[in-house]
Amino acid sequence: MAEAWDSGASTWTAKERAAYANDLGDPRDLIAVSARSNRSKADQDPSTWLPPAAGYQCAYVTDWIADKTRWGLSIDVAEQTALEQDLADCPNSPITVTTAQ
Repeated sequence: MAEAWDSGASTWTAKERAAYANDLGDPRDLIAVSARSNRSKADQDPSTWLPPAAGYQCAYVTDWIADKTRWGLSIDVAEQTALEQDLADCPNSPITVTTAQ
């Protein structure tokens, strides 16, 4: 939520923020992870954190972009640079989006 807030959710209504926090419209939005993994990520974006499982990193990055696009959230310069570098290692990884708003 902190990342979303910094990326534009701060201008949303309480109803929009609740819809984002409880979004079940895209199965990529809520993924069960261990408490340890959740704590290690905290509110970091891909410029400072990627999942430790190398085989999941491409899916994580494309899901991150899909979620940002789905909700019309911005991507800062450091995040953009990291995403471009990460995607260079993910050839032919499609990104599909269904907008939420």
